[in-house]
Amino acid sequence: MKSKTILCVALAAILLACKTNAPEGFAGKKAFNKEKDLLLVQFDCKTDVDDIHTMASLATLMADSSYSTVKFHVVTGTYGTQEGLYVPPNDLLELAFKNNWTDAHENFTQAVHQIKDLVIKTLKNQGDIWIADAGQSDFSAELVKAVQETHPEIDIHNRIHIVQHSSWNEEVTSPDRLQYVKEHTEYQKIPDGNVVGNGTPGFRSPDFNRWKEEITDPGLIEIWQLAINTANKYNGKEGRYNNEAIAAGGLDFSDLSEVCWILGLYDIRNTDQFFGIFSK
Repeated sequence: MKSKTILCVALAAILLACKTNAPEGFAGKKAFNKEKDLLLVQFDCKTDVDDIHTMASLATLMADSSYSTVKFHVVTGTYGTQEGLYVPPNDLLELAFKNNWTDAHENFTQAVHQIKDLVIKTLKNQGDIWIADAGQSDFSAELVKAVQETHPEIDIHNRIHIVQHSSWNEEVTSPDRLQYVKEHTEYQKIPDGNVVGNGTPGFRSPDFNRWKEEITDPGLIEIWQLAINTANKYNGKEGRYNNEAIAAGGLDFSDLSEVCWILGLYDIRNTDQFFGIFSK
């Protein structure tokens, strides 16, 4: 009897150690299914260069053995109503994700139809769609509309999940499109990824510049170096937004907070912890 009690206590301790705690207000939300679900990471790239760093951090996360089987796809050019110049990420996307990305900046309508095919395939295979809107929700709205038009039988509201961390991103999303995704999908607004200690990771770090010391994989080093060079090339140039954290020589991949939330990585606090876990 005593040994049975000890075993139960040990199992309870293991389960407690493995448990991740969702931010306040999000407990009980549906979990990402690595076997069936599709993760879409959508970047506006207009006009902040933080998306460039986020692409490198996404590649770092997906290279980890715990997440290398996650089905995901990257979309660029998913901007809303904001003015300013685009930050060209194509060389980085090709290096980091090969053919696993779509260019909505080049052709918005074509991109919607390409991604729609991926979405419908996943939904028909009983998987859910998780969208990290690392930018505005204009593209997401048109994507959901396209799915509904051809497959009205699919329960979109419970099968497509959109995660947004930035109030500014909402402000420069077309109002009708923002309202549409809020009404027709499981839309989740999480705490801002620029801030540490608010319930999601804070990945805006002006003082963090030792990424080369942390990363050991040569492929990831190449990706990060191109991301750093690209961000520095366009940051604040020709009227683009000047990201002060990046201008100071630091990193800003705040949009990755959405991906971390989707995958249940609630306990990562900041940039230091991210590299400590995923850089080796």
